[in-house]
Amino acid sequence: MSAGWFTTFTNCRYVLNGELVSDHLVISDELGTILRREGYIGGECVDLEDTIIAPGFLELQTNGVNGFHFTQFEDEASYEKKLESTAKYYIQEGVTGWWATVPTVGEAVFKKILPSLSPREYPSAATLLGAHAEGPYLSPSKKGAHNESLFTLPSTPPSSIYGPSLSTSVKLVTLAPDLPESSSLIQSLTSSGIVVSLGHSPANYVDGLVALKAGATALTHTLNAMAPLQSRDPGLAGLLGLPPWVHSSQPPSPYFSLIPDGLHMHPSTLSLLHRSNPRKSILITDSIELAGLFDGTYPGHAQIPHEQTKHGARATIAGTDTLVGGCISLQEGVRNLMAWSGVDIAEAVATVTENVAAMMGIDGVGGRGVLKEGRRADLCVLSEEGVVLQTWIAGKKVWDKEEAEGDADQQE
Repeated sequence: MSAGWFTTFTNCRYVLNGELVSDHLVISDELGTILRREGYIGGECVDLEDTIIAPGFLELQTNGVNGFHFTQFEDEASYEKKLESTAKYYIQEGVTGWWATVPTVGEAVFKKILPSLSPREYPSAATLLGAHAEGPYLSPSKKGAHNESLFTLPSTPPSSIYGPSLSTSVKLVTLAPDLPESSSLIQSLTSSGIVVSLGHSPANYVDGLVALKAGATALTHTLNAMAPLQSRDPGLAGLLGLPPWVHSSQPPSPYFSLIPDGLHMHPSTLSLLHRSNPRKSILITDSIELAGLFDGTYPGHAQIPHEQTKHGARATIAGTDTLVGGCISLQEGVRNLMAWSGVDIAEAVATVTENVAAMMGIDGVGGRGVLKEGRRADLCVLSEEGVVLQTWIAGKKVWDKEEAEGDADQQE
C-alpha cells in the first residue's frame, strides 16, 4: 500500500471518542493526513515513550493573544503579519486551528477586519479557520465588556453589518435569543452554513428552546453574561438538560462552552456543567491580547477604549472588577478540568478537539479534530498530566518542548 512517505507512532496511546486507545498511529507526511493503521511497510518509526497523542487543539473563542487583539487593524499588510505571528505562537500551546473572535465593534470596523479573517493556512503554524462574530446582536442587560451603544436588533440584516465577508469569513455568530425576530436571524445565518450560539442574554428557558428549534446549536461561555441557573427558572443553561438527540418535539441539547480559569466560573460549577454532557462540553480561553504578556496595565482597543489590567489569569477594565476576557492557554484549561472534575485526560482533551470539530462541522473526511483515517494529521503529543510536548501540522513536527527549552538555554 502506497501513501508516499509516512510516519508510524509506536509505544503510545491516542485519544479517540473521548477515550484512550492503546495502539500505534500512522500518518502520511506527503498527504498530511491520518492513514489506516495497518498495511504499510517502511517509513519512519517514532517511539513516543508511552506519551499520548491528541488531535491538535482548536481555539473556538479567542479575541487575541500575545499582545495582539483581533480588532487592532491598521492596514492589511501589518494585520496579516500579526495573524501569522499568532499562528506561530499557538503551536507551542498545541493549538493547530483557531477562529478569531471579533467582539462588538462598529459596522465599519467589522467590514474592515472580516475580509482579513477568511480561512487560510500558515506554513508550520496553526490554521486560521475563520471568524467568530460575538455581536452586535446582544442584550444590553448582559453586555459584559461589550459596548452596548453598538448593539443592534436582529431586524438589521447581517450582510449590512458584516459586509460581503459574511459568506467567506464568518463561521460562528453569538447572538441573544431574547431579542425580537432573533429566530428569523438564526434561520438566515444557519441557512448560509454559519453556526449560531446563544449568549450575552437574559433569555429564559423557553426563549432558548425556540432558538434551538430555529437552528442554534450552542451556548457561548455558559453562565457568563447569561441568566443564572435556578431551580424553577433554569434559563439558557437549563437547555443542557435536554436529551442529546432529537426527542419528540424537543431539539437536541446544545454544545456549551466554558471558561476554565477559575475566575469566570467556580471550579465546582464548571465540573457540574461538564459532567451534564461531556460530549457537548467545550473549553474556551476567551483570551484577549494580554494572554501571554507580563502582568501590568495596558491600553485598550476598538472593543474596550479603556486601559486594562492583567494580574495572573485575571484581566479587567482598569479600576473595575469587570472581566474583559481570559488569560490562560487551552492546555492549562485542560489540566484545570482534569483537576477540578477528576475526568481523565482523554475526556478533557475531547473538549478542545473532537467536541469543537463536531460543533463546527469540520470532523468529517478531509477535516480535523479527530484521529480517524482521512482526517488532517494535525496532532499534539501530551504528557500524562496534559502538558504539550510536541505539535505536528499536516504530518510534520513543527514544535518540540524539549528542543525549544534547549534552544532557550543556549541563548541565555
